[in-house]
Amino acid sequence: MSIGEMLAATVPMARTLNLEFQETAPDKAVVALPDQSEYHNHVGGPHAGAMFTLGESASGAIVLAAFGAQLSRAVPLAVSAEIAYKKLAMGPVTATATLGRPASDVIAELDAGQRPEFPVAVEIRRADGAVTGEMTVLWTLRPNDPS
Repeated sequence: MSIGEMLAATVPMARTLNLEFQETAPDKAVVALPDQSEYHNHVGGPHAGAMFTLGESASGAIVLAAFGAQLSRAVPLAVSAEIAYKKLAMGPVTATATLGRPASDVIAELDAGQRPEFPVAVEIRRADGAVTGEMTVLWTLRPNDPS
């Protein structure tokens, strides 16, 4: 099962919005939100909540791609998120997520018994390439309770 298929199977909101997981790699995740009138706002573009979900889903996809091998010992959890809406989004939009710290540093902290935190940066773009939103999601890997 691909990361996109896994997220669609385990995160109902990703299915609801018909998110398309176009690329899921440890260094980049790309997720698209098709243009769907049922998720439009008052000006005919994607609703801010749909774009937030798109960005958070892209961040989750890169977290799973980068840290999937750690799932037996830690649970990835979003700690906080900030989003800035930069330009009017119309039509389909795509979110591209990148890790804000080297995965090896995060894993080293987990190996040392810590609960690492790391940011994921997300850019949301229109089909013409214009950046319509910027998001940062702070993630943690919560170690599983050994008891």
